[in-house]
Amino acid sequence: MKAGISSSLQVFNSRRIAVMILLGLSSGLPLALTSGTLQAWMAVDGVNLRTIGIFSLVGLPYTLKFLWSPLMDRFAPPWFRARLGRRRGWILITQFVLLAGIFSMGLVPPKEAPGIMAALALCVAFFSASQDIVVDAYRTDTLREKERGIGSAVFVTGYRIGMIFSGALAMIMSDRIGWQYTYFIMAGLMTIGMLTTLISPEPDSVPVHPRSLQEAVTGPLTDFFSRQSAILILLLIILYKLGDAYAGTMTTAFLLRGLGFSATDVGTVNKGLGLISVIVGATAGGTLMIRFGLFRSLLIFGILQAVSILSFVVLAGTGKSYPVMIWAVAFENLTGGMGTAAFVALLMTLCTQRYSATQFALLSSLAALGRVFITPTSGYVVESVGWAWFFVIAALTAVPGLLLLILLKRSIEGLKQAEA
Repeated sequence: MKAGISSSLQVFNSRRIAVMILLGLSSGLPLALTSGTLQAWMAVDGVNLRTIGIFSLVGLPYTLKFLWSPLMDRFAPPWFRARLGRRRGWILITQFVLLAGIFSMGLVPPKEAPGIMAALALCVAFFSASQDIVVDAYRTDTLREKERGIGSAVFVTGYRIGMIFSGALAMIMSDRIGWQYTYFIMAGLMTIGMLTTLISPEPDSVPVHPRSLQEAVTGPLTDFFSRQSAILILLLIILYKLGDAYAGTMTTAFLLRGLGFSATDVGTVNKGLGLISVIVGATAGGTLMIRFGLFRSLLIFGILQAVSILSFVVLAGTGKSYPVMIWAVAFENLTGGMGTAAFVALLMTLCTQRYSATQFALLSSLAALGRVFITPTSGYVVESVGWAWFFVIAALTAVPGLLLLILLKRSIEGLKQAEA
């Protein structure tokens, strides 16, 4: 038993795993700087609410990134490719532009020049989404089968830390040194990712890139749909995290309006403890995947996700109870982190190295499709049946994905990441 545990933990000695936390930080850092943190700056600076609302469109590149992902599969700048390889060259370019873009945002007062700020924020969002495309592809190409679960967990941890830096930490800093210097410091933090990119290892095998742009666009689809049960696997991707996402849309409103907890309570427990629980869950889930394998991890973590939603049913029945709230929030986020680690590992396994940038971008966008269509109904459901039954329904929403997963057991167990 001890030998098995020791063998499982050897994966943590891998340099491929070690760089993932810093690449995750580099990916998570720009997000808040073009959304929540920027909105806070604009609000403090006196920008009108209509303009602040319009700025939410800056986040569109994250949703549409699959449109230009084939270009990043097909092309690689020759100078960078010769020295850093196919993926790391693109990563370094996007990181350099992000550093320059975030620094430039710090030079622009949003109230005096909202148009310039919008252009800069859109540029940062575009290259942040582009960095996500190629970092996801690099992670998919580089991590070995046994490393995918823990590699995903470590990356998620780094991503969350990056969001803390550019979100909560940036707002605290702005009160002390001002928004301009805060953005300068955030830009400087991008050098962490750049240095990491320079020392990151190359994949064990270097796949041949698509021979033409047409192949880069059509090849990923042709390759994926040539697999057995491809349609059902796509449906699984839509359904697997659906219950967790559905419940999550109303958790904060439930705690504030449903039970009457204060904003401080919710910020401390739901955001603070919740974030810690997600990180712990992702790390634990990634570690357990080494022993369980992909299918068993998806099944066990998926069941735990569904069960954890019911903890809010208990909280609804208990009323305003701090111990029960802490338990419910920690349990739900812990299992959500475990499920995320397994789910990202599934997406990585479904990608062929030759088309990994496009396939991962498409699959991750597809995963959000269910949330886009079902989550707007959450408010109507709460008003119709009440909070307790809403969370029961959210838990039941997870059941179709679990049944489909069981149906696809043989296909999931037979998955091997292609290296063509």
